[in-house]
Amino acid sequence: MNQWLNQHIQPAKMVADRMRQHLLGTFLMCCVMGVTLSLPAILFTIVDNLGQVASRVESKPQLSLFLKLDASSSAKANIDAQLKKHPDIAKYVFVSKETAWAQLQENADTANITASLNKNPLPDAYFVTPKDIKPESIERLQQEMQQWNGVELAQIDANWIKRLDTVLKLGKKAIFVLVVLLGFALVAIIGNTIRLQIMTQLEEIEVSKLIGATNQFIRRPFLYAGTLYGLGGGLAAWLIVLAVVQFFNTSVTEIADLYASQFRLSMPNATITLAMLLSAVSLGWLGSFIAVNRSLAKIEKL
Repeated sequence: MNQWLNQHIQPAKMVADRMRQHLLGTFLMCCVMGVTLSLPAILFTIVDNLGQVASRVESKPQLSLFLKLDASSSAKANIDAQLKKHPDIAKYVFVSKETAWAQLQENADTANITASLNKNPLPDAYFVTPKDIKPESIERLQQEMQQWNGVELAQIDANWIKRLDTVLKLGKKAIFVLVVLLGFALVAIIGNTIRLQIMTQLEEIEVSKLIGATNQFIRRPFLYAGTLYGLGGGLAAWLIVLAVVQFFNTSVTEIADLYASQFRLSMPNATITLAMLLSAVSLGWLGSFIAVNRSLAKIEKL
């Protein structure tokens, strides 16, 4: 057990000493990784906060249920009972056709039109506010209500929430593509950095191979270097995201106060932070692993 620990502790110490000797280069490498990783993290934070704004907005989407003109009293009572006990409905309001007709007659813009009509053409209606404002949930509720006896038309009154949801989904897809592209870029950057380190230690590696060192032994310190670069880059990215969110919050606070709102941009939660750090460490390890394997393959051909 002690031997196994020494095999890992010694190369880790050696890598840490080399990084301290080249502190500026290590710092710049971590900064490059940090800036690169922070870009998608900042965008994701913005998109996530926009989603929270949509869920808190006062103007909730509604469903309008227009009843058939010949709907019976029993059908209306049945609809009212279904709305009252439905688990997905927050509240609802019934507007009779007489009330709607009176409101039209009182409206100066429509008074001339109503005066020319011999009878009330308006149906009874229910205006329903759902608990869940996700577009798929609202559409499912609309389709269910459309099948109710006595309902002529079930209509969604706020399509803006669907448009916003579509934009947010598009934003998340764009962030995913950006993450993949920047991931490849970071693997290439770290791989090139490790490759340069291998070139400076080429004679030492060749001597180690001659005295029987295994590829695993030679590979280990470079893998630690890539992993530490990744960890440093992940921490730098986290600090950059915190600083950017705090910077934007000063302006967001002023705008929110104008609308008497308490909204603030939320900091990355523990899940996002952990995902960012693990991604950075994984990319660092992968870049160094590829670089070391390619270099060892070339050395063995010599």
